[in-house]
Amino acid sequence: MQSRLPQFRLRSIALLLVASTQLTAQQNDQIWREFVRDLREDQVTEDHLRPLYTTKPLMQTLLETMRAEADWREWEVVPEVHQQENRIYYILPLSLGGRKSTFCFTFISTPGGWYLQHFESILLRLDQLGTPPISVFPDAAATQKHWMREEISASEQVRLFNWLMKEKGRQAALDWFRDGRGYALSAAAWVPLLPPHRAFIVYLCWEQARLRGSRVTLNRLDDSEALVTLEPIFLRLYAATSHLRQQISKEDYRALFETVWQDRAVAAGWKLKMDCRETHCIFSFSRTTKTEGL
Repeated sequence: MQSRLPQFRLRSIALLLVASTQLTAQQNDQIWREFVRDLREDQVTEDHLRPLYTTKPLMQTLLETMRAEADWREWEVVPEVHQQENRIYYILPLSLGGRKSTFCFTFISTPGGWYLQHFESILLRLDQLGTPPISVFPDAAATQKHWMREEISASEQVRLFNWLMKEKGRQAALDWFRDGRGYALSAAAWVPLLPPHRAFIVYLCWEQARLRGSRVTLNRLDDSEALVTLEPIFLRLYAATSHLRQQISKEDYRALFETVWQDRAVAAGWKLKMDCRETHCIFSFSRTTKTEGL
């Protein structure tokens, strides 16, 4: 009888662990189902939120955008679930804004209920690296890397703009970002087989599409006119992220964007009329004078 007791205890412990795991899985599944239900019915209030770094009203605004664009069949799929202490992570692909991305939702679970802490469309699975030494790391999709580079760049620009505005004033801060001369020279140097003013237009399209990852269409180009439609990631960032909206007004962010492109156009000998609505822009160029020095 005594020899069987340790084995009986081990089986009992194993059964308790299985039961505990099953209960945890059920609780985690319930949290996700409740969140999706409340989001769908527009019942996610600020009481449900404990933001990682943004504000509750801004997080609610982003959730409202997600709710408006949601394909609820995707949300009802059982997500991949991971738990670390009281944080639960739900991972699943979702279509938003005409694009499909893998999202990670972070919740805090307490005896009093669940709270949404963060949601993110960039997920680097570096948790699956393995044992060092490691010299090859998982890659991310080109679209994600474009977004990440532009987000890092825009965040640095905003930080510098805010500091310059505080020290020197708004106009001086905007003037700091005028890089037209260098941009036009890059176009002339890297696209040498076209006249500089035409090289500038096609370089603009290539740079925005290939280096920045923005959607670009060259609609018209001759020696006197050019027409480009552009959906810059720079503008999409302000609409999709929360930290930029906390750091800079929409007016100043747009002014920064417009100042840069107006200066570039002038340096290349073009007059630029910009028509930007939300994240879409139409750049209408008309030829002014011969570009000096190019």
